[in-house]
Amino acid sequence: MFTHDDALDTQAAVRRANLRRALQLVFQASGSQTRAGIARATGLTAATASSLVAELIEHRLIAEGEQAVSTGGKRATTLSIDAEHHLILVLVVQPTSAYLALVALDGSEVARRSVSYTTQTRDRVLDETVAEVVAAYGARLLAVGVQVPGTTDGRTVLESVQLEWHEVPLAERFETIAGVPVLLVNDVDAEAIAEAGLDAAPSGYRLFIHSGGGIGAAVTLDGELAPGPRDRAGEIGHVQVVFGEAARPCRCGRRGCLESAAAMGPMLGEEFSDALDVPAVRTLVSRADQTLIDDGARALARAIKLIGALLDPIEVVIGGPATELGPRFLERVRAESGYPARGTADVPIRYADPRVAPSAGAAQAALTAVLGVRWSPEQLRAGGPRP
Repeated sequence: MFTHDDALDTQAAVRRANLRRALQLVFQASGSQTRAGIARATGLTAATASSLVAELIEHRLIAEGEQAVSTGGKRATTLSIDAEHHLILVLVVQPTSAYLALVALDGSEVARRSVSYTTQTRDRVLDETVAEVVAAYGARLLAVGVQVPGTTDGRTVLESVQLEWHEVPLAERFETIAGVPVLLVNDVDAEAIAEAGLDAAPSGYRLFIHSGGGIGAAVTLDGELAPGPRDRAGEIGHVQVVFGEAARPCRCGRRGCLESAAAMGPMLGEEFSDALDVPAVRTLVSRADQTLIDDGARALARAIKLIGALLDPIEVVIGGPATELGPRFLERVRAESGYPARGTADVPIRYADPRVAPSAGAAQAALTAVLGVRWSPEQLRAGGPRP
């Protein structure tokens, strides 16, 4: 809506840029921002600020609220995010199920559900699900964010081993059904985007590592995703980190890969699946061989130590089902990676914030792609805890 600047129309491009600035100011201070505040923050005239606000209200992006506290003159009218109209549809696609959420502009999930399918029925069920949402909410849909396990350029699933997809133009397919912009985002990238957004003023590198059925990583710099020129950054699961007799066979055909030791299956057993809910994962953790979990922590720590020495990140965040391994796993990773290596610094390691909804990262990516704005940390948590 406000993110596609036409280089041939300078005046229109400036207008769109100012609309984004004004909208972001309301997102940052929803309920207390005013027209005068926007004018002061942007350096624009009061008339221009009022014109921007009028257009944002017309687009149902912001709404007028109560009058602000008087500072000696006429009391200004406050501005808030309009959470009653536009919705972002998020699809978190897994091999045998998908999590759906409708996210309002204030970050809250207004509806959520899951659908199940087989490899044979997946395409049909996903298409029908999107069509059902369009039938019910079509006029209110602003964008669709699709989170997938695999590499993507935002339009095409380049490769997904879990979904057995290769060069699938999923965004175009869903746009034909939904009639609104569709953005694809890698599942680990989505989690990293959400975690970076929890920092009100993100700076430096942040390393996010997801451990579930597989292992992947993502790097953000000053809160922005750093995907690499070939959209392959973070594909660390099949880098060899265990050698000799301790190296186990990996599903890729090699031995000693990070995934062969530190993915949830090797640590918890063949019963583990990304489709399991939290109670089921906790049950597997309670029955697991602690030696295997410790081996996984050691392998993961080796990868963290090397990447940390290269990037000097402000922190390392471990996410995915691995957060259910509890404090012992986290402490073991910290201990195994905390040895002194000349020239390096100790890097804080923590689990991902459990208050962030599964839809948050993909919804944020879609919001930024369409409107060019970001939620505050509080708004990112508005979707509620993970089910």
